[in-house]
Amino acid sequence: MPWNDNANPGPWGSPPPNDGDQGPGGPRRTPPGGPRGPRRPDGPDLSALFDQLNRRLRDLFGGPGGGGVRPGAIAVIGGAAFALWALSGFYVVQPNEQAVVTTFGAYSRSESPGLRYHLPAPIERVEKVAVTSLNQIEVGGSPGADMPEESLMLTGDENIVDLDFSVTWRVEDPAKFLFTVRDPASSVKAVAESAMREVVGKTPLEAVLTRGRGQVQTEAAELMQHTLDSWGAGVSVVEVQIRTANPPQEVVGAFREVANAGQDAESAVNEANTYRNRVINEAKGDAAKIVQSAQGYREQSVREAVGDAARFNSIYGEYRSAPAVTRERLYIETMQRVLQKANKVIIDAKGATAPIILPPDAFQARAGAAKAAAPTVVAPTSDSGAQP
Repeated sequence: MPWNDNANPGPWGSPPPNDGDQGPGGPRRTPPGGPRGPRRPDGPDLSALFDQLNRRLRDLFGGPGGGGVRPGAIAVIGGAAFALWALSGFYVVQPNEQAVVTTFGAYSRSESPGLRYHLPAPIERVEKVAVTSLNQIEVGGSPGADMPEESLMLTGDENIVDLDFSVTWRVEDPAKFLFTVRDPASSVKAVAESAMREVVGKTPLEAVLTRGRGQVQTEAAELMQHTLDSWGAGVSVVEVQIRTANPPQEVVGAFREVANAGQDAESAVNEANTYRNRVINEAKGDAAKIVQSAQGYREQSVREAVGDAARFNSIYGEYRSAPAVTRERLYIETMQRVLQKANKVIIDAKGATAPIILPPDAFQARAGAAKAAAPTVVAPTSDSGAQP
C-alpha cells in the first residue's frame, strides 16, 4: 500500500466527513491535529517557520533553477570567517607569566601580563612561560633512592664523599629559555652536577662534612650561574642546598671515630684555654693589686716626708725664737717617746747604804708590756741627789 494512499481508512477507520470544509477539488484533508484534538490558535507554526527558512536559504545560495551562489552570500561567509580568524589573535597573559611571540617561527617580541593581541596563526604564534615559579631539581637521588653515580664525589684531599643536593632555579629571560637550550631542566641538572664536583674537588673533606657547607653552596651557585650565562640559557639560579654529606657507607664507622677524637681534642683545647684565661686574669689582678699598693705606699711616704719637713721647719722657727725652751721641749718629747713603751724603775736612794743591783731584764722591752701592764713604780723621790 503506498504511503500516500488515503483511501484505506487504516486501523482507526475513515475520517469523519467535514461538509463545511470543501474546496474546488473536493474535500480537503483533515488539518494536523484534527483527529487528535484541535490545534491551538495562538501557538507557533514550526512547519511554516522551517519552510520560510528553507526558502530564504534557497534564495541566498540559489535554489533549483537559480543562477548558482550569489556574490553577497560569498561576501558574508568570507567576512564571518575573517572576523573569526582575526578574533583568534586575542590572548591573556597571567601575572606569573610572560608571552613570547614568534613571527613565522622567528622570535619577534615578549609580552607582559594582561590582555594582548597577536596576528593570528599561521603568521604569529604565542608561547607562555612561567617566570615567577620556582623549579627544583634533585642531584644525587631523592631520600630513599640514592644514585651513587651522581652523589659520589672526590674531595680536595683525595677522599670520597656521598653528597646529595638540590638546586632551585627560575626562568629569567623567556626568549633565551625557549630558543637557546633544547631541554632546560636536563641542562640545569648537568651544570649543577659539574659545578658541585668542581667545587668539592677543591675543598677538604672535613670542610664539606662540617663547617664549610655554606661556602661550598655559595661557590657552586656562582659557578652554575656563570656557566648558564655563558650559554645564554635565560635561567637564574636561586639557591643550591646540600641535603646530606656523608662519607661512603664502608668507612662511616672510622669517620665517626675520627670525628669523636676531634671533638675530644677540641674539648681539651677549650679546657686549657679556660685555665689559661683564669690564671692570666688572676695574675693580672695580683699585679694590679701590687701596683696599687706600691702607689699607695709611695703616696703615704711622700706625704709623711712632706709633713715631717713642714714640722721640722716649724720647730726650727720656734727654736730660733726661744732656743732653751725649744731644747727642753724636744728633750721631754723625746724621753716621752722613748720611755712610753719601756719598763721603768724608779729608785729612791735616800737611806741606801749599799749599791742596788737590778735584774738584767729590768729595762728590756716586753711584748705587749706597754699595752697590757702599767710600769712598775718602787717609790717616788724628790731628792736631787738620787741616782738611778
